Amino acid sequence: MLTKRIIPCLDIKEGRTVKGVNFVDLRDAGDPVELAKVYSDEGADELVFLDITATVDKRKTLAELVTRVAKAINIPFTVGGGISTVEDVKVLLNAGADKISINSAAVKRPIVIDEMAAEFGSQCIVVAIDTRNVDGVDLVHTHGGRKPTTIQTQAWAKEVADRGAGEILLTSMDHDGTKGGFADGLTSEISTALTIPVIASGGAGSMPHFKDVFTGGKADAALAASIFHFKEIGISELKHYLAGEGVTMRI
Repeated sequence: MLTKRIIPCLDIKEGRTVKGVNFVDLRDAGDPVELAKVYSDEGADELVFLDITATVDKRKTLAELVTRVAKAINIPFTVGGGISTVEDVKVLLNAGADKISINSAAVKRPIVIDEMAAEFGSQCIVVAIDTRNVDGVDLVHTHGGRKPTTIQTQAWAKEVADRGAGEILLTSMDHDGTKGGFADGLTSEISTALTIPVIASGGAGSMPHFKDVFTGGKADAALAASIFHFKEIGISELKHYLAGEGVTMRI
């Protein structure tokens, strides 16, 4: 059985780590380089670094900060925010990222997924899907969750997998920051339908929430931010808890 992964997320705005609720009301959570090193030392399986205003501000992810974070850690590192071209990917991989994450650019021009996968390999390409339930339908949102689309989440997940994405980062905007649990039902639906890994994001508030999303939600990895940033749950204790509950972990 494949090992499940625990992934802290560093949401970056103007060079600082921030965290909000339902994608708004952001508050400072510390220096991203310091946090990255702490998580690497504590046993996180991977890190995700998202420059959350890069697309909105029409600017590129800060490659210099990527380099500093990469030098501080020894685990795989995914970077996203404002990435729209093969050249953007090349810059970030050269700066030290192991994978890149795209969202808005993929929705705007889906063939970019094919282009990036062909150039760098599917293992480098993560497609982030920000989803919100609108009148009973799960719809994709772009630009840091600010712009709703008419694209159904489940159909988009299948398309990005077919186009060569190596992994999907699925964030439930309805659950984000609420600490009420992940979107287990939607995560399970997408994980079951696809052959590529699905990272669940949005809603972690307790250790049982992780167990639920790995078992009922069938997620391959679980991502969280505030509960790690503000030391509500330690990564080592979380992984030992999950292992004790029968979830296959790298301890």
